[in-house]
Amino acid sequence: MVREIAGLGDLQGRRVLEVGAGTGRDAVALARAGAEVLTLDYVPGSLGLTLKAADASDVSVAAVCGDGTSSPFADGTFDVVFHQGLLEHFRDPGPMLRDNIRILKPGGHLVVDVPQTYHYYTLGKMMLIAVGKWFAGWETQFTIAELEKLVRAEGLEVTRSYGDWMVPGLWYRGLRKLLLTRTGKKLPMFPEPIPPLARLGAAWRRAFGKTRLSLYTTPTIGVVARKPGGASQPEA
Repeated sequence: MVREIAGLGDLQGRRVLEVGAGTGRDAVALARAGAEVLTLDYVPGSLGLTLKAADASDVSVAAVCGDGTSSPFADGTFDVVFHQGLLEHFRDPGPMLRDNIRILKPGGHLVVDVPQTYHYYTLGKMMLIAVGKWFAGWETQFTIAELEKLVRAEGLEVTRSYGDWMVPGLWYRGLRKLLLTRTGKKLPMFPEPIPPLARLGAAWRRAFGKTRLSLYTTPTIGVVARKPGGASQPEA
């Protein structure tokens, strides 16, 4: 997500809003890059995590308590609005997207990151939702075509679509959790790479990642979309 926003050009002095504060990791990274960052969340505890992370990193991030479908900001306030792991929790995502667009400056960008439909992570999630065991409650998922159609229907121009593979992969994360639960043995979160295999894997991801097909294989996908009007800043 930070990489996609940084690709929009120099962030120095640009106003950026994260809807759904999470841990504040991305907000802090963007503040380090020179952006003027605000986070919006209706859960005070999440905002507290963001402020704590900002303090620990010695950067300034503003936290606002409010509703992402009717945010307390004036029209045309932000250069960038972004969220991840949020849109899928709305049965009707229209009101939130329209509010996102309202508070964007003409020529500003909306960056949206969601779960991707055709992935075994999503299949497992759907099974847990069906039996009421998913930790995050109800949520849905999108194909890249569905996500692009959704934002275009609100009048935005999709300038980039992307996907992200988990590193390390889900199989390793699952093995790590299983061993910890069953034996108490704790594998490193990021295993030491095997040089030849790591280089081969990185080369494959770079090549395959340039194809449209790759967006149907990643656990998460996203779009970068531009609001009409204003001066178009070249993407980096």
